[in-house]
Amino acid sequence: MKGKILLVVGIGIGYVLGTRAGREKYDQMKASAQKLWNDPRVQKQVNNAEEFVKDKAPDVAEFLSDSAKKVVSQVSGSKAPATKPAASKSTTSK
Repeated sequence: MKGKILLVVGIGIGYVLGTRAGREKYDQMKASAQKLWNDPRVQKQVNNAEEFVKDKAPDVAEFLSDSAKKVVSQVSGSKAPATKPAASKSTTSK
């Protein structure tokens, strides 16, 4: 769904920037976009998205904070840079 929305937005922006129809067509598109944005169904989904983000933001912040602390402790705990030991090849003669 996100890809489709981005596609439509991209097409709209490309049309506005590339059109030779002038200001009248731009104003028409702007009015259509405002009408769509102010539609109660769209605003309901915007409000749902805002509530979802407000609900999940503390969990995401806590997860990121814990992850950052873990990375910092791992980095500061090791004195030598983390490198993989060279793999030794054993050759046996038969």
